[in-house]
Amino acid sequence: MSHNRATNPQSVPLLDIVGENRPLHEEMLEAIRDVFETGRFLYGPAVTELENALAELSGAKHAVGCASGSDALLLALLAMDIGAGDEVIVPSFTFFATASAVERLGARIVFVDIDPATFNLDPAKVEAAITPDTKAVIPVHLFGRMANMTELQRIAEEAGIRVIEDAAQAIGSKHRDRGAGAWGDVGCFSFYPTKNLGGCGDGGMLTTSNDELAERLRLFAAHGMSPRYVHRVVGINSRLDTLQAAALCVKMKHLQRWTEARRENAARYHELFADVGLTKNITLPAAGDGTHVWNQFTIRVPNGRRDALRSHLAEQHIASEIYYPIPLHQQECFRHVSCAPGSLLESARAAAEVLSLPIFPDLTFAEQQRVVDGIASYFAARKISAA
Repeated sequence: MSHNRATNPQSVPLLDIVGENRPLHEEMLEAIRDVFETGRFLYGPAVTELENALAELSGAKHAVGCASGSDALLLALLAMDIGAGDEVIVPSFTFFATASAVERLGARIVFVDIDPATFNLDPAKVEAAITPDTKAVIPVHLFGRMANMTELQRIAEEAGIRVIEDAAQAIGSKHRDRGAGAWGDVGCFSFYPTKNLGGCGDGGMLTTSNDELAERLRLFAAHGMSPRYVHRVVGINSRLDTLQAAALCVKMKHLQRWTEARRENAARYHELFADVGLTKNITLPAAGDGTHVWNQFTIRVPNGRRDALRSHLAEQHIASEIYYPIPLHQQECFRHVSCAPGSLLESARAAAEVLSLPIFPDLTFAEQQRVVDGIASYFAARKISAA
């Protein structure tokens, strides 16, 4: 899978990180040069600038930089004193970090199934899974679409449990009129290079409107140290370095434009698939309530045809990816997590059917047409009809 169309102009890559960054090279290098001039590689002004920008974008009062989206989840749990004996509800159909943060602290993972239409936690099943030991729920805003936070917040407030939003794929998205990271107690963001706002390596951010939680998040991210060499709690070393923040501040100015391009690409896919009658063979993702930022455009390919279709596309140099091929409850390291038989059927079905297609901002109409034509040719060659 190429991240650079320049190396193979006949291919359609899943991403084009090089192409996205190229127009910003000089501005990013200048910002990084400024950091070298000041020598403030940690806690520099660019970190504060980025924190303020993300707080404003999400609608939360505070934003706290950290080293990665994975660390953001861990820090949120640490700041809430979640540990041995506590239950935390998470989806099984998500990236590994959502559950691994719970496992690291000795808390008990409780896997709950998803709504098949959104790939996000099913609120009714979350409500049914709450016990006296439940301390938190981590809804994941998967692929850029927010979970049903209206219902999840209601359920959490009635049960007296915390809400940690895994917004790693959802920067700038909204549910109703409120942004990702401003609904729960804490929001967790990632700046991994493939994200909608991707850095030059790892980086993360936490958001909260709770003053006390913001202070605790900063404390736990700095070895639990405050003031210097005084440790009230056992924290970790997780800082967003100034070089990353400087580059991200440059890119932040383009995020809205990139997001609109992704939304236009998603709308065009819907039109193109409808034009060739493919909606009878695949299921397209719905935009839903609020602002979907389309970190991924993920279709469903039923009847066991997903892997064959992916191979067919690869032969035509059209990239795709499976997020995620193995649900977490089926991973070897989580075999000890007890799950009631049949409780995660939608998670398993999604893992067997999903296929993510290119949707990066600079994707051209011609490239999208190639993707759709490639999928259409797979079904046509096999004379697969709606039946």
